[in-house]
Amino acid sequence: MTISRRHLLAAAAATTALPRATRAQGAWPAKPVRIVVPFAASGTTDILARAIAPELQRAFGQPFVVDNKPGAGGNTGAAEVAKAPNDGYTFLMGTVGTHAINPSLYPKMPYDHVRDFAPVTLVAGVPNVLVLNPATARKYGIRSVADLVKAARANPGRLNMASSGNGTSIHLAGELFKSLTGTFMLHLPYRGSGPALIDLMAGNVDLMFDNLPSALPHIKSGRLDALAVTSAQRSAALPDLPTVAEVGGQALAGYEASSWFGLLAPAGTPAEIVARVQQETAKALGTAAIKERLQAQGAIPSGMVPAEFARFIDAETRKWAAVVKASGAKVD
Repeated sequence: MTISRRHLLAAAAATTALPRATRAQGAWPAKPVRIVVPFAASGTTDILARAIAPELQRAFGQPFVVDNKPGAGGNTGAAEVAKAPNDGYTFLMGTVGTHAINPSLYPKMPYDHVRDFAPVTLVAGVPNVLVLNPATARKYGIRSVADLVKAARANPGRLNMASSGNGTSIHLAGELFKSLTGTFMLHLPYRGSGPALIDLMAGNVDLMFDNLPSALPHIKSGRLDALAVTSAQRSAALPDLPTVAEVGGQALAGYEASSWFGLLAPAGTPAEIVARVQQETAKALGTAAIKERLQAQGAIPSGMVPAEFARFIDAETRKWAAVVKASGAKVD
Protein backbone atom coordinates (compact mmCIF):
# COMPACT_ATOMS: atom_id res chain seq x y z
CA MET A 1 0.00 0.00 0.00
CA THR A 2 1.34 3.42 -0.93
CA ILE A 3 1.25 6.08 1.77
CA SER A 4 0.92 9.62 0.45
CA ARG A 5 3.14 12.45 1.62
CA ARG A 6 0.02 14.16 2.95
CA HIS A 7 -0.74 11.17 5.19
CA LEU A 8 2.85 11.07 6.45
CA LEU A 9 2.76 14.75 7.34
CA ALA A 10 -0.59 14.32 9.09
CA ALA A 11 0.76 11.41 11.14
CA ALA A 12 3.87 13.38 12.08
CA ALA A 13 1.75 16.35 13.12
CA ALA A 14 -0.46 14.12 15.28
CA THR A 15 2.60 12.66 17.03
CA THR A 16 4.02 16.13 17.64
CA ALA A 17 0.71 17.23 19.09
CA LEU A 18 0.78 14.51 21.74
CA PRO A 19 1.62 15.80 25.25
CA ARG A 20 5.31 15.50 26.00
CA ALA A 21 4.53 13.38 29.04
CA THR A 22 2.60 10.86 26.91
CA ARG A 23 5.48 10.45 24.46
CA ALA A 24 8.03 9.97 27.27
CA GLN A 25 5.92 7.80 29.54
CA GLY A 26 6.82 4.41 28.15
CA ALA A 27 10.54 4.76 28.81
CA TRP A 28 10.33 6.64 32.11
CA PRO A 29 12.79 7.26 33.57
CA ALA A 30 15.24 7.32 30.69
CA LYS A 31 17.38 10.15 32.09
CA PRO A 32 18.10 11.90 35.41
CA VAL A 33 15.13 13.22 37.38
CA ARG A 34 15.30 16.58 39.14
CA ILE A 35 13.91 17.34 42.62
CA VAL A 36 13.71 21.11 43.04
CA VAL A 37 14.21 22.33 46.61
CA PRO A 38 12.86 25.90 46.82
CA PHE A 39 15.27 26.86 49.61
CA ALA A 40 19.02 26.96 50.14
CA ALA A 41 21.05 23.90 51.09
CA SER A 42 21.25 22.62 54.70
CA GLY A 43 17.66 23.47 55.67
CA THR A 44 15.05 20.85 56.48
CA THR A 45 13.55 20.89 52.96
CA ASP A 46 17.00 20.12 51.57
CA ILE A 47 17.73 17.49 54.25
CA LEU A 48 14.55 15.56 53.43
CA ALA A 49 15.07 15.78 49.66
CA ARG A 50 18.60 14.43 50.00
CA ALA A 51 17.37 11.64 52.27
CA ILE A 52 14.91 10.24 49.70
CA ALA A 53 16.81 11.04 46.46
CA PRO A 54 19.28 8.12 46.78
CA GLU A 55 16.40 5.75 47.59
CA LEU A 56 14.50 6.78 44.46
CA GLN A 57 17.68 6.48 42.42
CA ARG A 58 18.11 2.89 43.62
CA ALA A 59 14.48 2.10 42.89
CA PHE A 60 14.37 3.55 39.37
CA GLY A 61 17.95 3.16 38.15
CA GLN A 62 18.40 6.83 37.24
CA PRO A 63 19.92 9.72 39.25
CA PHE A 64 17.47 11.83 41.26
CA VAL A 65 19.29 15.16 41.46
CA VAL A 66 18.48 17.75 44.16
CA ASP A 67 18.45 21.26 42.68
CA ASN A 68 18.28 24.18 45.14
CA LYS A 69 16.28 27.14 43.78
CA PRO A 70 15.76 29.52 46.73
CA GLY A 71 13.89 32.82 46.74
CA ALA A 72 10.61 34.56 47.61
CA GLY A 73 9.70 32.26 50.48
CA GLY A 74 9.89 29.20 48.24
CA ASN A 75 7.82 30.74 45.44
CA THR A 76 10.75 30.97 43.00
CA GLY A 77 11.48 27.24 42.96
CA ALA A 78 7.81 26.26 43.13
CA ALA A 79 6.97 28.49 40.16
CA GLU A 80 9.77 26.88 38.14
CA VAL A 81 8.29 23.44 38.72
CA ALA A 82 4.77 24.68 37.96
CA LYS A 83 5.99 25.76 34.52
CA ALA A 84 8.17 22.67 33.88
CA PRO A 85 7.21 19.96 31.33
CA ASN A 86 4.87 17.39 32.87
CA ASP A 87 6.99 14.50 31.66
CA GLY A 88 8.00 13.05 35.04
CA TYR A 89 11.50 14.52 35.08
CA THR A 90 10.83 17.42 37.47
CA PHE A 91 9.46 17.25 41.00
CA LEU A 92 9.17 19.79 43.81
CA MET A 93 9.88 19.24 47.48
CA GLY A 94 7.00 21.48 48.47
CA THR A 95 6.38 22.78 51.96
CA VAL A 96 3.63 24.11 54.16
CA GLY A 97 4.87 27.52 52.97
CA THR A 98 4.71 26.96 49.22
CA HIS A 99 1.42 25.04 49.32
CA ALA A 100 -0.58 26.26 52.31
CA ILE A 101 0.72 29.56 53.70
CA ASN A 102 1.93 31.59 50.72
CA PRO A 103 -1.43 31.64 48.88
CA SER A 104 -2.84 33.68 51.78
CA LEU A 105 0.31 35.62 52.58
CA TYR A 106 1.24 36.94 49.12
CA PRO A 107 -1.25 39.19 47.25
CA LYS A 108 0.18 37.94 43.94
CA MET A 109 1.42 34.40 43.43
CA PRO A 110 3.51 33.20 40.44
CA TYR A 111 1.62 29.88 40.42
CA ASP A 112 -1.68 28.34 41.49
CA HIS A 113 -0.82 25.94 44.31
CA VAL A 114 -3.69 23.60 43.39
CA ARG A 115 -4.25 23.90 39.64
CA ASP A 116 -0.54 23.86 38.66
CA PHE A 117 0.54 20.78 40.63
CA ALA A 118 -0.11 17.06 40.99
CA PRO A 119 0.35 16.01 44.64
CA VAL A 120 2.58 12.93 44.97
CA THR A 121 3.09 12.25 48.68
CA LEU A 122 3.62 13.85 52.06
CA VAL A 123 7.21 13.03 53.01
CA ALA A 124 7.32 14.20 56.62
CA GLY A 125 5.97 16.57 59.21
CA VAL A 126 8.21 18.37 61.69
CA PRO A 127 7.78 20.74 64.62
CA ASN A 128 9.54 24.06 64.67
CA VAL A 129 11.75 24.92 67.61
CA LEU A 130 12.34 28.32 69.22
CA VAL A 131 16.11 28.82 69.43
CA LEU A 132 18.27 31.74 70.58
CA ASN A 133 21.86 32.76 70.20
CA PRO A 134 23.41 31.99 73.65
CA ALA A 135 24.93 35.48 73.89
CA THR A 136 21.51 37.04 73.31
CA ALA A 137 20.03 34.76 75.97
CA ARG A 138 22.68 35.87 78.47
CA LYS A 139 22.36 39.56 77.57
CA TYR A 140 18.61 39.68 78.16
CA GLY A 141 18.41 36.96 80.83
CA ILE A 142 16.26 34.71 78.65
CA ARG A 143 15.95 31.15 79.95
CA SER A 144 12.33 30.44 79.09
CA VAL A 145 9.50 31.46 76.77
CA ALA A 146 8.13 33.69 79.53
CA ASP A 147 11.53 35.40 79.78
CA LEU A 148 11.53 36.01 76.02
CA VAL A 149 8.07 37.60 76.11
CA LYS A 150 9.16 39.81 79.01
CA ALA A 151 12.37 40.87 77.25
CA ALA A 152 10.61 41.55 73.94
CA ARG A 153 7.97 43.69 75.64
CA ALA A 154 10.62 45.64 77.54
CA ASN A 155 12.76 46.15 74.42
CA PRO A 156 10.41 46.60 71.45
CA GLY A 157 12.31 46.26 68.18
CA ARG A 158 15.64 45.48 69.87
CA LEU A 159 15.34 41.73 69.36
CA ASN A 160 15.26 40.35 65.83
CA MET A 161 14.20 37.00 64.46
CA ALA A 162 15.59 35.20 61.43
CA SER A 163 13.55 33.02 59.08
CA SER A 164 14.14 30.86 56.02
CA GLY A 165 12.21 33.39 53.93
CA ASN A 166 9.03 35.42 53.78
CA GLY A 167 5.96 33.23 53.98
CA THR A 168 7.65 30.13 55.37
CA SER A 169 6.28 28.35 58.42
CA ILE A 170 9.36 29.59 60.25
CA HIS A 171 8.41 33.18 59.47
CA LEU A 172 4.75 32.69 60.29
CA ALA A 173 5.49 30.85 63.53
CA GLY A 174 7.27 34.01 64.68
CA GLU A 175 4.52 36.32 63.43
CA LEU A 176 1.89 34.28 65.28
CA PHE A 177 4.02 34.40 68.44
CA LYS A 178 4.33 38.18 68.16
CA SER A 179 0.61 38.60 67.51
CA LEU A 180 -0.46 36.50 70.49
CA THR A 181 2.03 38.09 72.90
CA GLY A 182 1.70 41.68 71.71
CA THR A 183 5.43 41.97 71.07
CA PHE A 184 7.48 43.39 68.23
CA MET A 185 10.65 41.74 66.96
CA LEU A 186 12.22 42.68 63.66
CA HIS A 187 11.88 39.96 61.01
CA LEU A 188 15.00 39.21 58.94
CA PRO A 189 14.23 36.81 56.05
CA TYR A 190 17.00 34.63 54.56
CA ARG A 191 17.12 32.37 51.50
CA GLY A 192 16.79 29.22 53.59
CA SER A 193 17.41 27.88 57.09
CA GLY A 194 21.08 27.17 56.41
CA PRO A 195 22.17 30.81 55.91
CA ALA A 196 19.87 31.97 58.72
CA LEU A 197 21.36 29.48 61.17
CA ILE A 198 24.90 30.55 60.27
CA ASP A 199 24.08 34.16 61.12
CA LEU A 200 22.17 33.12 64.24
CA MET A 201 25.12 31.16 65.60
CA ALA A 202 27.47 34.02 64.67
CA GLY A 203 25.38 36.43 66.72
CA ASN A 204 24.21 38.53 63.79
CA VAL A 205 20.58 37.75 64.66
CA ASP A 206 18.98 36.91 67.98
CA LEU A 207 16.46 34.12 67.58
CA MET A 208 14.59 31.87 65.17
CA PHE A 209 11.60 29.52 65.00
CA ASP A 210 13.49 26.95 62.93
CA ASN A 211 12.46 23.50 61.70
CA LEU A 212 13.72 21.02 64.27
CA PRO A 213 15.83 18.80 61.94
CA SER A 214 18.08 21.64 60.80
CA ALA A 215 18.42 23.21 64.28
CA LEU A 216 18.85 19.97 66.26
CA PRO A 217 22.61 19.43 65.71
CA HIS A 218 23.33 22.98 66.86
CA ILE A 219 21.11 22.59 69.93
CA LYS A 220 22.95 19.40 70.88
CA SER A 221 26.34 21.03 70.32
CA GLY A 222 25.41 23.96 72.58
CA ARG A 223 25.73 26.57 69.82
CA LEU A 224 22.03 27.41 70.17
CA ASP A 225 19.75 27.61 73.21
CA ALA A 226 16.36 25.91 72.72
CA LEU A 227 13.34 27.23 74.63
CA ALA A 228 10.41 25.21 73.29
CA VAL A 229 8.94 23.35 70.31
CA THR A 230 5.99 24.82 68.44
CA SER A 231 3.98 21.61 68.00
CA ALA A 232 0.98 20.52 70.05
CA GLN A 233 3.01 17.70 71.63
CA ARG A 234 6.62 17.40 72.67
CA SER A 235 9.09 15.97 70.17
CA ALA A 236 10.59 12.52 70.67
CA ALA A 237 13.91 13.98 69.49
CA LEU A 238 13.96 16.41 72.47
CA PRO A 239 11.52 14.90 74.97
CA ASP A 240 12.57 17.19 77.83
CA LEU A 241 11.90 20.36 75.83
CA PRO A 242 8.40 21.77 76.49
CA THR A 243 5.96 23.08 73.92
CA VAL A 244 5.35 26.83 73.60
CA ALA A 245 1.75 26.25 74.67
CA GLU A 246 2.88 24.45 77.85
CA VAL A 247 5.08 27.24 79.16
CA GLY A 248 3.92 30.37 77.35
CA GLY A 249 1.15 31.37 79.73
CA GLN A 250 -2.43 32.24 78.87
CA ALA A 251 -1.56 34.25 75.74
CA LEU A 252 0.13 31.24 74.12
CA ALA A 253 -2.14 28.49 75.45
CA GLY A 254 -3.35 27.48 71.98
CA TYR A 255 -0.13 28.14 70.08
CA GLU A 256 0.81 25.59 67.40
CA ALA A 257 2.85 26.13 64.21
CA SER A 258 4.38 22.99 62.73
CA SER A 259 5.82 22.35 59.26
CA TRP A 260 5.46 19.68 56.59
CA PHE A 261 7.22 18.71 53.38
CA GLY A 262 6.00 16.73 50.38
CA LEU A 263 6.68 15.83 46.76
CA LEU A 264 4.62 17.41 43.98
CA ALA A 265 4.86 17.25 40.19
CA PRO A 266 3.70 19.64 37.47
CA ALA A 267 -0.01 19.28 36.75
CA GLY A 268 -0.67 16.72 34.02
CA THR A 269 2.23 14.44 34.97
CA PRO A 270 1.03 10.91 34.10
CA ALA A 271 -0.80 9.27 36.99
CA GLU A 272 1.29 6.11 36.53
CA ILE A 273 4.52 8.03 37.17
CA VAL A 274 3.02 9.87 40.15
CA ALA A 275 1.84 6.56 41.63
CA ARG A 276 5.22 4.87 41.13
CA VAL A 277 7.11 7.72 42.80
CA GLN A 278 4.64 7.76 45.71
CA GLN A 279 4.95 4.01 46.19
CA GLU A 280 8.75 4.00 46.16
CA THR A 281 8.92 7.04 48.44
CA ALA A 282 6.54 5.43 50.92
CA LYS A 283 8.56 2.21 50.76
CA ALA A 284 11.78 4.12 51.51
CA LEU A 285 10.18 6.05 54.38
CA GLY A 286 9.00 2.75 55.84
CA THR A 287 12.46 1.21 56.05
CA ALA A 288 14.00 1.07 59.50
CA ALA A 289 17.11 2.98 58.44
CA ILE A 290 15.29 5.97 56.92
CA LYS A 291 12.57 6.03 59.58
CA GLU A 292 15.08 6.01 62.43
CA ARG A 293 17.25 8.60 60.71
CA LEU A 294 14.37 11.05 60.22
CA GLN A 295 12.84 10.48 63.64
CA ALA A 296 16.21 11.10 65.26
CA GLN A 297 16.19 14.49 63.53
CA GLY A 298 12.70 15.30 64.78
CA ALA A 299 10.82 14.49 61.56
CA ILE A 300 7.76 12.21 61.39
CA PRO A 301 7.79 10.18 58.12
CA SER A 302 4.55 9.84 56.17
CA GLY A 303 4.17 8.51 52.59
CA MET A 304 0.43 9.14 52.06
CA VAL A 305 -1.12 8.44 48.65
CA PRO A 306 -1.72 11.34 46.18
CA ALA A 307 -5.47 11.71 46.83
CA GLU A 308 -4.91 11.83 50.57
CA PHE A 309 -2.09 14.34 50.16
CA ALA A 310 -4.38 16.54 48.03
CA ARG A 311 -7.01 16.55 50.79
CA PHE A 312 -4.31 17.30 53.35
CA ILE A 313 -3.12 20.33 51.34
CA ASP A 314 -6.68 21.62 51.09
CA ALA A 315 -7.19 21.36 54.86
CA GLU A 316 -3.82 22.98 55.57
CA THR A 317 -4.57 25.85 53.18
CA ARG A 318 -7.77 26.64 55.06
CA LYS A 319 -6.07 26.31 58.44
CA TRP A 320 -3.18 28.62 57.59
CA ALA A 321 -5.43 31.17 55.89
CA ALA A 322 -7.06 31.66 59.28
CA VAL A 323 -3.65 31.92 60.99
CA VAL A 324 -2.40 34.48 58.45
CA LYS A 325 -5.53 36.55 58.94
CA ALA A 326 -5.30 36.42 62.71
CA SER A 327 -1.60 37.29 62.75
CA GLY A 328 -1.95 40.15 60.28
CA ALA A 329 1.15 38.98 58.41
CA LYS A 330 1.48 40.07 54.77
CA VAL A 331 4.28 40.02 52.19
CA ASP A 332 4.23 42.59 49.38
